[in-house]
Amino acid sequence: MDNTNDEKGAAVKFPPPLIFLSVIFFSYVLHYFWPIGIADVLFHKYIGIIILGLGISIVIIGKNTFSRAQTNIEPWKPTKKIITTGIYKYSRNPIYLALCVMQVGIGIIVNSLWMIISLAISVALVYHTAIKKEEIYLAAKFGDEYKIFKNKVRRWL
Repeated sequence: MDNTNDEKGAAVKFPPPLIFLSVIFFSYVLHYFWPIGIADVLFHKYIGIIILGLGISIVIIGKNTFSRAQTNIEPWKPTKKIITTGIYKYSRNPIYLALCVMQVGIGIIVNSLWMIISLAISVALVYHTAIKKEEIYLAAKFGDEYKIFKNKVRRWL
């Protein structure tokens, strides 16, 4: 890809975190009107808080990795380099994975099976609105470097 025509990055139009927040909101509304719980154990909220905290930690680590690499985290801005260190050795999309973990944690905290089930919707929407575009963009911009990274590191885990 020609760097002079790179001002829009992967041209993702809708911020992926808002996809997760929207699905969480709608699944919570569904849970409010038609509640289906996961478990009736006293400590489920603590488990959910731990899982939510794990997701938040991964987001912070991922964001800090982008900052240290001096490249843009937003998929609508140009990427300056492919990050292959830290959590990016294990996942090409650790922040999206963390958002999935956070949705599960919130679902456990509020005891909502709907929120857990709706994770499939979040993943599908993020794949089609962001990941797919990002992968095409990175392959075009970085060529073999991205192909090697893609063959070495899985999309999710």
